Amino acid sequence: MDIHIITIFPRIFDSYLSESIIGRAIRNKKIRVITHDLRSFTKDKHRRVDDRPYGGGPGMVLQVEPIVRALEKIVPRRTKSTRVILTSTKGKLFSQQHARKFATYKTLVVICGHYEGVDERVKSFVDEEISIGQYVLTGGELAAAVILDSVTRLLPGVLGDAQSHVDESHEKRGVLEYPQYTRPEIFRKKRVPKVLLSGNHEGIAKWRDSKRKHL
Repeated sequence: MDIHIITIFPRIFDSYLSESIIGRAIRNKKIRVITHDLRSFTKDKHRRVDDRPYGGGPGMVLQVEPIVRALEKIVPRRTKSTRVILTSTKGKLFSQQHARKFATYKTLVVICGHYEGVDERVKSFVDEEISIGQYVLTGGELAAAVILDSVTRLLPGVLGDAQSHVDESHEKRGVLEYPQYTRPEIFRKKRVPKVLLSGNHEGIAKWRDSKRKHL
């Protein structure tokens, strides 16, 4: 899978892309992540990509032209295997179901929004607006990293155990995973539930099912 990130702060992703599961997925060629500096797609001699909002008000708004020029350069021909996402506080709340859907595409393009907003005309050039929560960030870079992480771990061969994401929280909408324990068996008088040590797989399955939380 190719994941393109359009941002005014491409270096923010440098360390994140070299570490842990994401870094290993890149090294193993399970994914290719390309960050694009939005300023490279502006015609302005000062490389400006935002301007004051029409009608007045505080802050700056990302302009439509450099974003569209970036999209036309990165994905000149849209296909059914391509998905373009805009991170936005006004978007749909990101979920595990979104992650699963995005993981089916060959090319994912994530446009990092701006805390004061993006020119409304950008919406006609994207497939979906996504928010990662009911709060405001200074930019969409963190949201892009969240989407990148949650999608990458669902791709075949990325996690060490293919079953790791099959029975976890939010795999079923509104259902959280059961409690997990590991060694030591006793820690400061707190014991691991006996059923987990019993070897009774049917009993363990019933216990785990009874301990799931439903939102």
